[in-house]
Formats: sequence, structure tokens, C-alpha cells
Amino acid sequence: MPPYPGEHTGARIKHARKVRRLTQRELADLSHVSYSALTKVEQGVMPASPSVVAALARALSVPVSDLNGQPYVQELRQDQLDGLINPIREALNVYDLGPDPDVVPRPIEDLEADADKLCALVRATNIKQVAADLPSLIREATTVVHTAPVDRSWRLLASVYRTAYDVTTKLGFPDLCTVALDRMDWAAQRASDPVLGGMRQYLRALAYLRASDYKTGKRLIGLGMSALQQAEAGRVLDVVTGQLHLGAAVLAGRDKDKDTAEGHLGEAARIAERTGPAEKVHWLSFGPTNVGVHRVSVLAELDLYPEAVEQAQEVLIPEGWPPSRLAHHHSEVARAQMWTGRTDAAFKSLLAARKLAPQQTRYHPTVRETYTGLEAAKRQMPHDFLNFGAWLGV
Repeated sequence: MPPYPGEHTGARIKHARKVRRLTQRELADLSHVSYSALTKVEQGVMPASPSVVAALARALSVPVSDLNGQPYVQELRQDQLDGLINPIREALNVYDLGPDPDVVPRPIEDLEADADKLCALVRATNIKQVAADLPSLIREATTVVHTAPVDRSWRLLASVYRTAYDVTTKLGFPDLCTVALDRMDWAAQRASDPVLGGMRQYLRALAYLRASDYKTGKRLIGLGMSALQQAEAGRVLDVVTGQLHLGAAVLAGRDKDKDTAEGHLGEAARIAERTGPAEKVHWLSFGPTNVGVHRVSVLAELDLYPEAVEQAQEVLIPEGWPPSRLAHHHSEVARAQMWTGRTDAAFKSLLAARKLAPQQTRYHPTVRETYTGLEAAKRQMPHDFLNFGAWLGV
């Protein structure tokens, strides 16, 4: 938990700066963030973009999550989610202890069906139910691999660990999502499945994106691509390869490398033309729509906010598209709308994200920063704006 929750990211940045005994001018010089921007962020009159938070975290030698305030413990307690984290942690920690004598696992077909059901629930943003059901499934799948260590059972366990990564990421526990990824690697190697290996590197790259270590994230994308060279040709390989390109595009965008980002987006678009909609292939939501929403994300990461808003208007979202992915898209569109002065539209996008995925939206740091920016804009906002802020805990 961050040492000082504060009221907003700027307050936490100010606290961390004072702990390091740095003046605002010194931190601005160390981070290459303008002095004017830093002072406004600390005062809460300007939101901190992900790239600004990243630069300041590096200069202060603290995790990005400390400045974002994750995990949002008070809200987790209100939603009765905090008590679900430790059972997941404990289940992840027994991976190498052999079969659990207190666990009688069901047939592997039933476990696979449950694992698939949890993946679907994550995409439907029912995080609380997934977090509650996950520990027992991890323990069953762990016992299975120690009693019947065949490729099929190892793939099952890798899938369950991937769900643990999804849940802990969405709830803001980066340390635990790293453990889940390590366990996924452990299982994927034993399954001898290069696709799972490539997926794990993709997810790991996203973790480094959130930690603002873009160089390492890019290297991990490269490792993922190398792992996929051993995979069997076909639609599954295409989907995972395309998703790796999308991850690489966002990393390049956050790193302000426009040409590289556009190159990866172009390659992902070409692959999506072959695969078509493939949202359920490893539950990656890949396809033409996902390429479109990633293009919006990349433009926002490049600080090209008017272009991001314009691109968002061109993206056609098909009926039934995964709520988790669509809510994330609305959150990113809201950020771009805020930076272009479209405060009413930005708040409507936040409300759309909340309606689709309330649990995910409440714990999304971009949503909180966007709300802070809208509040600082001093514009006349709808009467339910303050209610939204109270719900967020801002």
C-alpha cells in the first residue's frame, strides 16, 4: 500500500518529492517534466498523464502504483473485495507443494469448463465473482498437474494463472499479478505450448507498460514473437501475433515513438483482416475492432488528443463486444475528450464505462485522473458529477 494515500495523484507526487528532499525545480529537471506542469499536477489543477506519472516515478525511484495510489484499499473494503485477495495469494503460493491431500479434484473436463467460465466472467467484468471462485479452482488445477502431469492439465493450470493475472491487475495489485505471470510461465513451459509462452510475454510486457518500463516491455514483445515461431501455423497463432503487435504499438506510443507505433498497428490490421473477429481466441478480444480501439489509445499516448477523439468516432463497436474492453475504451476516449476541452462528452464517456463495467471502472487509474481533470476544469458539470466522484473515492 502506498505510504501516503492523499487525495489525488498530485498530492502523492508532492509527498514523495518531499520525502526525497527535492524542490519542484529539481524534480522537474530530473524527470524532464516541465516545472509548470509539475506545479499544476501537484496542486491538483491539472491531471497527470500516464507518461508524466511514469517520468516522475522514475525520477523519484518509486513504483508508479505508489503515485497512482493503488491498490485503492478503502474502496476495495467497501466492495468487500479486499478479503478475496489473500486467498488468491495463498493459492498461487502452493504451486510446487505437490497434490493437496485435502483436495479431491473434479474431472479435467469440468475444470476446463470452469476455467473458461471465469475467463468469460472477467470479460463481462464480474470481477468479484471471479475473485471468489478462483482460489479453489487454482488448488484443484494444481493438484491435477501433480497427479496427472500431462500437457492438457498444464494448459489448464496456465489458463487459471492467467485469470489470476487478470483479476489482480484490474484490482491494482501489481506485485501479485507478477507472481501470477511467473506461475503461468512455470505451467506453460511444462505444457510445451509456445502460444501460451508468447501470450505470457505479452501479458508481462503490459505489466511493464503499467510500470512505465517501456524498454523492457519492448524486449518482452520480442521474446514473445520469438516463442511464437515454434507454434503451429493457423488462426490461433495469427491472433496472438496480432495482439503482440497491438501491445507493441501502445508501448511505442507511450514512449512517443510514433513511426514504430504506426508500424505495429498496420501489421495488426493486416492480420485482423485474415482472422476477422476473434474475441474468444484465448479471450484476447482480437480483431478489426480491437485494432481500431488500440489506434485511439496510441494516439492518446502520443498526446494527439484531437486525433484520438476523431478516430474514436470512426470506430464501429459491434453488438456484444466484450464489456471489459469496451469500458476500457470509453475510459481512454474520456481522457482524450477532457484534454480537448470536451468536458461534458468526457463525463458521459466515464458514465458509459461505469455502466458497462462498474467494478473495473472504479479501480481504473485513468478514470480517476480524468475525473480529477474534469473537476479542476471548473466547468459547470451535471448534478451527478459529484456523486460519481464519491463513488470513485476521489
